Order: sequence, then C-alpha cells, then structure tokens
Amino acid sequence: MMKKKKTDFGARFWSGTRKHTAVGLLEAFFQFNDLAEVKETLSTIVQCSVQKNARIRADPAEVFHLYQSLRSLVRAARMIGKKAKKGRFKAASETHVPKIMTGSLPAEEYRDPVQVFRSAFKVCSLEQYDEFLSAVVYFSLGKSGYEEERRIIIPYIRLTKMLDAAWLIVERASTEKVIGK
Repeated sequence: MMKKKKTDFGARFWSGTRKHTAVGLLEAFFQFNDLAEVKETLSTIVQCSVQKNARIRADPAEVFHLYQSLRSLVRAARMIGKKAKKGRFKAASETHVPKIMTGSLPAEEYRDPVQVFRSAFKVCSLEQYDEFLSAVVYFSLGKSGYEEERRIIIPYIRLTKMLDAAWLIVERASTEKVIGK
C-alpha cells in the first residue's frame, strides 16, 4: 500500500488545497471535472492549436483551469506510476472487460491502469507533458497554429489514456474504501 504522504502537485489554484495524496488528487480532479468533457475539451484544444486562424470557443479561464488541473493530474500519475505497488489497482484477471468501459485502454491496461502511467513516462518525460500542455493551450487561445504537430500527437494520446486510467483508479479506490469499511 502506498504511504499517505501528501505532496504539492500544484493543485491549489484549481482544487483549493495545496497538498494531496496522489490518489486523493485524482479523486479531486474528477470531483471538479467530468471525464467525457475533459477528453472532448482536450481534443478541441489540440485541434485548435494546430489550425491557423482557429481559436477555441471556450472561456479562456476554463481553458486555464483545465490546463492547471491536467498539469497536476500528470504529476500525480507520475508519482503513482513510480510508487504504486504492483497490482494495487489491478482488476482480477478473470474480470470481463466490456468494450464500452475501456475507453482508450486495451484490456490489459484496463485491468492494470497503473501500467498506463508507467508506460506514459517511459515514452515522454514530465517536461514533455508540460511543454505539450503549454503549447496546445497557448496556440488554441491565439490565432496562430502550432507548426510542430507531430510533437503533440504522442503526449496527447498518452494523456488521453492517463485520463481513462486515472478514472479507473479513482473508481477502484472508492470501491476499496467501501469494501474495507
């Protein structure tokens, strides 16, 4: 079991609390954000960031709020990927995986969502995720397009998978709490 050490993930602006546990931050993220809406908004931000003369219609304050909360989520995902014990949030191997529930995750990652975090940080560093988020938000709010579209595809796909994995971890952690009581 992970220690209940609270860390500053840069969440004070959007969550109102400076320190969280990694799983606690994921829980806070989904208290403030709906998974489907976040994924849709992130997709729109990415699309607008690569198109010239296209600007996201969302309120810039909402975009900034999402940017801040995604930055925190990435930091929490990194910590969970590094520190979670093997199998901590794993579903039983015989668990049937309904296609509609997996989101962007294949069955193996659905069963072990921490694996998504581990592989995400093997492919891109924390700095690359920060650069990705900064670039897509900046260019989606302006009228010039981000020229290096290929540099945002991999972080975007990995972040989408991290969102699905984070949601699964929150769901499984809440089930653990109910069963454990």
